[in-house]
Amino acid sequence: MILCDLCSQPRECVPKNIEGKEYDICAECWKPLAEKLKGKGRALKAREMVFLPPTVTPEPKHEEPKPVPGEPPKIWGRGGRTQ
Repeated sequence: MILCDLCSQPRECVPKNIEGKEYDICAECWKPLAEKLKGKGRALKAREMVFLPPTVTPEPKHEEPKPVPGEPPKIWGRGGRTQ
């Protein structure tokens, strides 16, 4: 026999976890409390998969290497003859 945390009577109590705390509550006290709490709190939702958009990594720009100091720069032409 355990003392009920609600009515303080020595009865057969069941440990109940409410908001992270454990209470010893007898069946006579639990029924009205359960009816009062029915429909309260957060609704249980089915877990859903959420797909995030893929991360877009910018492609590295292909840049021509800069000339080393002391070397002449490369000059690129059109490659064709113009008249």
